[in-house]
Amino acid sequence: MSIPEIKYCPGTLAEGFDTYSKTCLKRVFNSKTVSYVLPYNPPQLSEEDAEKFIENRKRISFSGVQEKLSLILDKNKLRLTKEGEQGNYILKPIPKDLKIVDQVPANEHLTMQIARQVYGIHIAENALIFFKNGEHAYITKRFDVNNDGTKWGKEDFASLAGKTAENAGTNFKYEYNYEELAELVRKFVPAHVIELEKLFSLIVFNYLFSNGDAHLKNFSILETSNGDYILSPAYDMVNTRIHVDDTDFALDGGLFKDNFESKEMKRNGHVGLEDFHEFASRLKIKQNRRDKLLDPFLVKQQMVENLIQRSFLNDKTKRAYLLHYQTKRNQLTAQ
Repeated sequence: MSIPEIKYCPGTLAEGFDTYSKTCLKRVFNSKTVSYVLPYNPPQLSEEDAEKFIENRKRISFSGVQEKLSLILDKNKLRLTKEGEQGNYILKPIPKDLKIVDQVPANEHLTMQIARQVYGIHIAENALIFFKNGEHAYITKRFDVNNDGTKWGKEDFASLAGKTAENAGTNFKYEYNYEELAELVRKFVPAHVIELEKLFSLIVFNYLFSNGDAHLKNFSILETSNGDYILSPAYDMVNTRIHVDDTDFALDGGLFKDNFESKEMKRNGHVGLEDFHEFASRLKIKQNRRDKLLDPFLVKQQMVENLIQRSFLNDKTKRAYLLHYQTKRNQLTAQ
């Protein structure tokens, strides 16, 4: 394996770049000129680097099954954090135990870029980055850490719901529904009218792009400079259907607290537009606002196809990604 030829910015996927664009460097790396190649090999190729990664993982506290490493931007170079240092970045190498596992970093990067560039969703800043042997990884800037190392308050929705593995079992982060999740927004977020609209768009996006990992720990609230809380930028969004056999929603309860079923659900077992109309109503989103929020998801977005083609997915996975998007959009618009 070797470093691939770069034709698009590994951050924004903009055309005409053989390295990170200025826009990416500004957003992700504080305008510093950072290389898209890490000074490490993957741990399976280098015993020396493997020891560094193992030591780094002992200090990192992020949840989830995927390996995550803590990086710091030292002048204009990224490196693993040392003991006592506060990392500013999370590095997610290729994980294990999934289908088409080598495509996971590029999948997450693409999904996050589509969310931002096509649908205007506020996301955690991110990019693709490469090990010295050419293997790619996903890097994201921590939104709860300032450049000086101080941290903002952050709580995920499992914590807000009072659910842990100890009191709710190993499946605790999936045993919920999105209507109850919205009720937590009302409870903990002062500007909940605005934030519920953001949550609604995010849930529609996760459905449309088959993100079956949108569980309680992948939604958070974040402290502001005023000391109150808003929804955090979106993070950990992946088209999981490419890698596992997923249901439409990560949360076992789906959208609703009760057994509401639309005509579409009764007819073919899939969520349709009526379900999201009902969901918006329960979130107390007015009809004109609901329709404005839904419209971008219902029409064919050429930019989605453009970004898929510019992505670092292989050709087979690009076709699968586009097919999943088209299938979900057809389900959403079927009457």
